[in-house]
Amino acid sequence: MSQVEDRLASLGVTLPQPNPPVANYVPFVRSGDLVHISGQVSVDAGGGVKGTVGQDVDLEAAKAAARLCGINLIAQMKAACDGELSRVVRVVKLGGFVQAGPDFFDIPQVVNGASDLMVEAFGDAGKHARSAVGVYRLPLNFAVEVDAVIQVR
Repeated sequence: MSQVEDRLASLGVTLPQPNPPVANYVPFVRSGDLVHISGQVSVDAGGGVKGTVGQDVDLEAAKAAARLCGINLIAQMKAACDGELSRVVRVVKLGGFVQAGPDFFDIPQVVNGASDLMVEAFGDAGKHARSAVGVYRLPLNFAVEVDAVIQVR
């Protein structure tokens, strides 16, 4: 097991099988030493976190939803690295999208759920640039979606 997988295990995180695409796209694309990972929604084996943040979903549940997105991103990272998370050099950027109600403005705090996981899992290499955007709707009514750019060896 890699150091990243050891850290994930100590956090109680078990990586799922990577989610297959639900439309006409691929889960990740490698260009040189960068891998662009398609958006991962807040889904898990139990169905995940759906709804509008600030209406159906509170801040803490939304942060947990973003963490789920981060777990799904790491599963895709592992697939992109042929099962070797030790090949991830750096998490370069996360793009976070929150299905937010009209009076919900704590978008950055929600996306911290994914950002914090990247630092917990990858240490300093998990510190990244980021966008955090509130949106009207996300696919399949999921509360949060996060995509990523990573550097690999």
